[in-house]
Amino acid sequence: MTTAMGGAPQAGADRWTVRPDGSNWGDFGPDDQIGRLNLITPERRRAAASEVREGLAFCLSLPLDCPRLPLNPRRFPPERSFSMRGEDPVMNYPYGRAIPGMKETVCDDRVALSLQYSTQWDALCHMGYEFDASSDGEEAVTYYNGFRAEEHVCGPVDYLHGGEAKPGPHGAFALGIERIAETGLQGRGVMVDLFAHVGLEAVPVGYDALMGILEADRVIVEPGDVLCLRTGFDRALLGQYNGGSDAFDPHRCSGLDGFDERLQRWIADSGVAALVSDNEAVEAMPDFVREDAHGARVPLHHLCLFKLGIPLGEMFLLSDLADWLRANGRSRFLFTAPPLRLPGAVGSPVTGVGTV
Repeated sequence: MTTAMGGAPQAGADRWTVRPDGSNWGDFGPDDQIGRLNLITPERRRAAASEVREGLAFCLSLPLDCPRLPLNPRRFPPERSFSMRGEDPVMNYPYGRAIPGMKETVCDDRVALSLQYSTQWDALCHMGYEFDASSDGEEAVTYYNGFRAEEHVCGPVDYLHGGEAKPGPHGAFALGIERIAETGLQGRGVMVDLFAHVGLEAVPVGYDALMGILEADRVIVEPGDVLCLRTGFDRALLGQYNGGSDAFDPHRCSGLDGFDERLQRWIADSGVAALVSDNEAVEAMPDFVREDAHGARVPLHHLCLFKLGIPLGEMFLLSDLADWLRANGRSRFLFTAPPLRLPGAVGSPVTGVGTV
């Protein structure tokens, strides 16, 4: 199967003959690229809109250059500069320099940034897996719904075949972040306040603990909901960003225990459309040493991105909204957080809004 340059992939019935155990490949169609976001139907959006009673809006995103100190050595804060008119930076630029007599001035800037530095979405092609989808005895790098590396998700180096350089074009020609953006990504958010129960501690929250928190806070999760996990790490990031004097431990926060098989089954059965957290990885930060029965060392990413097509949102700003919801005896709200519609990208910053 081939992919036209920058175009949509052809019909995908031949991409795989077997799908991973516990996956939903093909359930939303052979060429589906948005996974469980299909469950955010018009009916579910109307239900989300009914949660708006006060008309209050909460920003759900950190500043784009937060954290001040990078958590990942391969991701960097934005580097801003100015557009240029010849040798002149366009900041307070008087048009009169180019057109005599004009009184207007203009400011125009630009930025280079890592797309997964601050508040971000992981596209479904963010993490793949070496899998024998054709049942021919040969594993290949495969992504959600059977899309393939070097065919649909193309990089400059073919690492599994001698490390050869690959000519362009490069990028995600399937499962790119623009597919998520095209949905509008608006639905009902459901807040789970882990911080209120375990504090800002490195606690892996498994099935039993999560069910206990849902029951204690009378939180109900339904298919098509966006599950938001508040750990309090967002405020720790902001404290460090604002020059706070408190010691900052980038691993001191809770997260879902991706190695808990019962929790994995619950995520699969719950029908949640997306998982969002204010921590770095949604799941408790993996040590990349342990692995599950499938050889996955980032098991929640493996389950959500590779098997189920559940987008993951990381380092969202959730604490302000979570505090308001708790004070008002609520857990549901209108969640609006589309990523940038940047074709071919594997992640994106986002300015999310929670409306109550």
